[in-house]
Amino acid sequence: MRPLLLWMARNRLLKRWLPRIWFVRRAVRRFMPGETVEEALDAAEFFRPHGIGILFTQLGENLADLSEAEAVADHYHGLLEMIAARGMDAEISVKPTQLGLDLDRDAAERLLSSLADHAAQRNGLVWLDMEGSAYTDATLDLYRSLKEKHPNFGICLQAYLRRTPADVHALLPLKPAIRMVKGAYDEPSSIAFRRKDEVDGAYQSLCVLMLPHAGSGDLRLGMGTHDTKLIERVAAHAEAVGVAKNVFEIQMLYGIRQKEQLRLALEGYRVLALVAYGEAWYAWYMRRLAERPANVLFALRQMFG
Repeated sequence: MRPLLLWMARNRLLKRWLPRIWFVRRAVRRFMPGETVEEALDAAEFFRPHGIGILFTQLGENLADLSEAEAVADHYHGLLEMIAARGMDAEISVKPTQLGLDLDRDAAERLLSSLADHAAQRNGLVWLDMEGSAYTDATLDLYRSLKEKHPNFGICLQAYLRRTPADVHALLPLKPAIRMVKGAYDEPSSIAFRRKDEVDGAYQSLCVLMLPHAGSGDLRLGMGTHDTKLIERVAAHAEAVGVAKNVFEIQMLYGIRQKEQLRLALEGYRVLALVAYGEAWYAWYMRRLAERPANVLFALRQMFG
């Protein structure tokens, strides 16, 4: 099913027609509160009394014109103002191609630098999402350049890529903020692990590698996963080496395993909920379905009530 769903994510005809079907749109509500920023902000308020922070991301990627990237940057500046007005514990996460990386790299860096300056006014971080492997080197290069001038940048790395341990070691001197995810793109076995046990093993090893650096304050580690067994294994290792559980973060998607998010927060973990919104949700949504079979069941229940 995973290859089929990832093929659907790339198919232009399906991308044009499926979002128009009412029961498909209803199913998307399982993973995002709505298409507008106001809906995202209102949904995020649920987490405030539970001490759960927020990561906001407006969906979209691979723009056709640089003017669209300028508009995206303006939108995020407006969002940062709204976050400040509400007094929210929230940060933003952006895709580099959404800011024009594949159109004009210097323009993308300029727009991201401006967002970092704005976010720094409230000690906030700007996260760079990681896209398909064709963008890995460009995104890492962009991150290094931005981090030299703006300490408040984080980056997402994908555990299923065979290169990721080397990338982590290369980033450690920068005292980075790293969100580790398993990976949701259709990559060949030559560069990525494809079996679940291999991906889980790589993920755990990478988090264990980073724990001492997180414990010393030289790295901010975010575990972007809904796999609570994996979280528990990493937490057990952290305890064994004397790293407190609140040193690293658990970052989960809005609408997925919400009871677990609340439980983990009560147990003293630092938990963040990723709230996605926007009209360009189709490809992102199909990749979420491909990540784990249970997501498909969630979506079907939403479709058919």
